[in-house]
Amino acid sequence: MTAFHPTPLHASGASPGAIRLMPSSDTLHAAANAGVDDTPVAQDTLGAMIATLEEDIVFGRLHPRERLVEDELMERFGVKRHVVRDALAALDRLGLVERRKNVGAVVRSFSVQEVTELYEVRGMLETEAARRIDLQRVPAHLDRLIAIQQQHDAAVAAGDARTVFRVNLAFHRELFSLCSNQTLQKAIAEFARQTHPIRFASLVSAEYRERARQEHWQMIEALKAGDIDALVALCASHLLPSRDAYLNAQQYRG
Repeated sequence: MTAFHPTPLHASGASPGAIRLMPSSDTLHAAANAGVDDTPVAQDTLGAMIATLEEDIVFGRLHPRERLVEDELMERFGVKRHVVRDALAALDRLGLVERRKNVGAVVRSFSVQEVTELYEVRGMLETEAARRIDLQRVPAHLDRLIAIQQQHDAAVAAGDARTVFRVNLAFHRELFSLCSNQTLQKAIAEFARQTHPIRFASLVSAEYRERARQEHWQMIEALKAGDIDALVALCASHLLPSRDAYLNAQQYRG
């Protein structure tokens, strides 16, 4: 069995101000609460395993309803069965897989109603946060937001979907941090995380990635102009491609 060595999720040679592409806080929290050995090495291994499987789901390498076989995961990651089970339990808590009796763990699949409702809630939360942005706070955050978007530009140009995914999360965290309601920020992050498995069809599409890139710059321009109405409209329309791409892909799969 070949040992699994966690690979850092940040780009090597990045500038000091660059966004470090580490596992999400939800992933790290899931690893810390999975019941596995809490030594740093064990937590690093489990966290990296969870992050790798999360990316496999997000990017469609693992498909909805596909089984995650424990023996195969043990061989792939070079870990013992209890570590695999801890990882699957963490992915279940993150909403990425479902564990079914007599079947085991499978990649979560969403019904049309579930997808529609999740994106309705995301739309309500994110447009409300955009309405609540304090324009007086924008100048202090603008350089940071632009720097993140420049990294997003580079990842889109390079066709690096993995980095696009991580930097996109950072962009929206920074954008919604301009809303002073921290509970609203947490709700946005939670419902965005719940839709991670839905977003694969848009993330792997160069056309969708370019559209998102352009819309990010339009959001920045709306902030510069103090045009909250334009920002709200952009936040609403920005969500639709990933929703529609997933539904179209599922219809094609039958």
